[in-house]
Amino acid sequence: MNFQPVLLWTDLLFFALLLVALATVLHVRRNEPLRAAWRKVGRRPTGMAAATVLLTFLLVGVVDSLHFRPQLPAVEGAPADAAPVYSSEVLSALDVLLAKLRTRNEKTYSAPFADRLYVRETVELPEGGQARIHPRLLHGAAHLADPAAERAADIARKAAGGAMLAVLLWLLPVALVAAGVARRAGVGFAQGLRRLARGETAIAWRAVLLTLGAILLLASVAAALAPWYHIFGTDKVGQDVFYLALKSVRTALVIGTLTTLVMLPFAVTLGVMAGYLGGWVDDVIQYLYTVLNAIPGVLLIAAAVLMMQVIIDTHPQWFATAAERADARLLALCLILGITSWTGLCRLLRGETLKLRELEYVQAARAFGVRTPAILRRHVLPNVMHIVLIALVMDFSGLVLAEAVLSYIGIGVDPTMISFGTMINMARAELAREPMVWWSLVAAFCFMFVLVLAANLFADAVRDAFDPRR
Repeated sequence: MNFQPVLLWTDLLFFALLLVALATVLHVRRNEPLRAAWRKVGRRPTGMAAATVLLTFLLVGVVDSLHFRPQLPAVEGAPADAAPVYSSEVLSALDVLLAKLRTRNEKTYSAPFADRLYVRETVELPEGGQARIHPRLLHGAAHLADPAAERAADIARKAAGGAMLAVLLWLLPVALVAAGVARRAGVGFAQGLRRLARGETAIAWRAVLLTLGAILLLASVAAALAPWYHIFGTDKVGQDVFYLALKSVRTALVIGTLTTLVMLPFAVTLGVMAGYLGGWVDDVIQYLYTVLNAIPGVLLIAAAVLMMQVIIDTHPQWFATAAERADARLLALCLILGITSWTGLCRLLRGETLKLRELEYVQAARAFGVRTPAILRRHVLPNVMHIVLIALVMDFSGLVLAEAVLSYIGIGVDPTMISFGTMINMARAELAREPMVWWSLVAAFCFMFVLVLAANLFADAVRDAFDPRR
């Protein structure tokens, strides 16, 4: 094996959450009320389209979470049975898939689809003397002899090829879904295809397939162009901005999901206890989250992050690679965000539990001597889970934006870790320079906008399906 698998802490927790999500899906399949609620989500075209986009981002995040250290070439003259030596650089499966984007670095800034550097440089002329020109890129449009005359036609030709591939790939899921609709309805394939085209299905498959078609179109066109051009240009050190945007997806997903893993135990336990037990327990918990809410959130997070950074800096022996060090700070940021963001959900659960404890079946359980933990587990907790689910889905986009804000002010993820926040932070100086470099900000904004919009639309669908007052 010419590589050494690496399991970071965030990878472990991220995959653990995926297993929990899979177990939840299996539980929903066996629970008819939950299945009915999720069928309401499935009937919403916007919700299913948003879910398709979120699953695409999730796929990118999962591939980018498969980390390893490549094996270094053997030293000349070393014995054949010498132990393999592995690189200190930690890569991921996404790095392998995007190897051309990762390794095709330019000297400095270049605009999207450009063939020359964005800034002028002084070069020596063949006939003698010097001139300030925009030098040709090492990789972008390097296959063109005359980029000014050939670039537009070359881009159109490669984009058309990618679009044709997208159509061919899209026909496969269309055929599979149409066959499934026809089999369920007991009609022929042509009739099933017509029902699918008209949207006459129990699940909004038409919205799913249209969204999937748009994703395949964008992905195929990007895959056709990216090996030859820098789609979103390059940054200050010549890295492909499109590659940086794709690598930022995992950081956003980790922040949005692992923070909930930390927040849930505090919010659910304290909220249900405060609402059901009342008395001094309720007073203490209310005092606790009132004090936390009184502290400015940014200052509290900044203080905690700086303290954690001091611990990381004073114990370098804990981390074998720079990736493990950056991962430790990312995990610490998730812990800090989770500990400081549970108060809102706790307050909602307290209010709902206050109502539930007065219901007749809860009063009957108490009269028959059922112990308090059993009442909370069997009667209270299942009836507040819709609030938990709605809050988690709606908080995801807020946590993604929080990472960008914190990294922008310098207290977010490690500067060596690629994220939307670090891209925006770098763009702050790039926008002030002359000529202005705008594409890093645009790339981060586009990816964040799509991710947050999809999360919000999916949250609306989940809220409408699970909220009993709707």
